[in-house]
Amino acid sequence: MKEIIDTIIQLAIVKRSDDIHILPNGASYYVFLRDGYQLKLEKTIDFETGGQMIRYLKYLADMDVGERRMPQDGAIVYDIDDQKIELRLSSISNYLMHESLVIRVFHSSELKEIVPSIMNEAAYQVLNSYMRRKSGLMIFSGPVSSGKTTTIYQLLRSAYEQRTSQIITIEEPIEIKEPKFLQTEVNEKADITYDRLLSASLRHHPDIILIGEIRSEQTARMVIRAALTGHLVLATVHAKNTFGVIGRLKELGITNEQLLQTLLLVTAQRLVPIHNESNDEVTDRLALFELLHGEDLSRFILKQDMPANFKSLNALLKEAMDYGLISKATMEEYQVETVTHD
Repeated sequence: MKEIIDTIIQLAIVKRSDDIHILPNGASYYVFLRDGYQLKLEKTIDFETGGQMIRYLKYLADMDVGERRMPQDGAIVYDIDDQKIELRLSSISNYLMHESLVIRVFHSSELKEIVPSIMNEAAYQVLNSYMRRKSGLMIFSGPVSSGKTTTIYQLLRSAYEQRTSQIITIEEPIEIKEPKFLQTEVNEKADITYDRLLSASLRHHPDIILIGEIRSEQTARMVIRAALTGHLVLATVHAKNTFGVIGRLKELGITNEQLLQTLLLVTAQRLVPIHNESNDEVTDRLALFELLHGEDLSRFILKQDMPANFKSLNALLKEAMDYGLISKATMEEYQVETVTHD
C-alpha cells in the first residue's frame, strides 16, 4: 500500500502538483493531479485498493478511519526519499458512502522562485519598490495555485537581504519555511486565530507583517490599524481581480478614507502554464500581474474610475499569446470575466 502512495506522491512532487484527488467512480477509484486549473487523470485503481489507500492515509493523519458520514480534515508530515513532505487531507463521502480524499501537497523544502520575464519584469520592479516603504498595506489576490505565496516570499526575502528586518508571518497553514522570519500558524480549534496572532504580533514591534488571508471584518480592521501604526503589511484577499479587492475590503467595513491612508498597491496574479508543443507537457509557468497603485488606485477608490492604459489580466494574457509564450487555448482558459463599473 505504501508503495502505491509513494509513487503517487513522488509524481506530484516531480510535476509540482498542488493537489492529489482520489475520487470514486463506479467500481474504480481515479487518481488525479491538479495541473493549474485542470485535473489530469494519472492512475485508475480498483475500488477496494482505493478504499484501503484512503483508510491508510486517514490513519496516518490521525483522522477517524471508521467515520465516513462526516467530512474530516487531517495533516501528515510524510517521509519519502529522505524528504519530509507536508500533506493536508480532506475527506468527504458521496450519497453512497463512498469516500473521496483530496491531498494538498506543500512543496516547502525549497522556494522555487518565479523567474522574471519580458511579461512581468516591470511588475516585479514596482512590487519591490513598494517593499521599501516603512508602512502601508499591499494586497495580493488570485486563486489557489496562482503563485501568490511564492511571490510574497520572494519579496520578503529580497527585503530582508537589503535590510535586516523583524518579519512576522501569520498563516494557515505555513506553506514555505523560512528560519529568518518569525512564522506563526493559525489553529482555530485551539482558538489561535488571525486576530489573536495579529494582536500579539503588533506588541512584538515587527517591521513587516504577512497576513495569510483577510477573511473577517475584525481582521480587516486590525490590518488597517497595523498599517496606520508604522508597519508594512502584506495580505491576501480572495477576489477575481484588483478592482474586486477594493469591493471586498469595503464589504468588510473598510472606509474610503482608511483605504486612501493605508493601501499602497493591489495585485491580482495568475500563474499560467507554458506547454511543450510536441507533447503538450507543462515545461514552465508564467506569472502575470494585474497592478493597481498610485493615483490610479486613489481614483478608483473614490470614483471607481477605470485607469487609462490599464493592463488587465485579460490584456496580459493576450499579450503573452502575441509574444508566443502561451497558446490561444491557455489564454482562453485563464480569461477573467469582466465586470463593467458604472
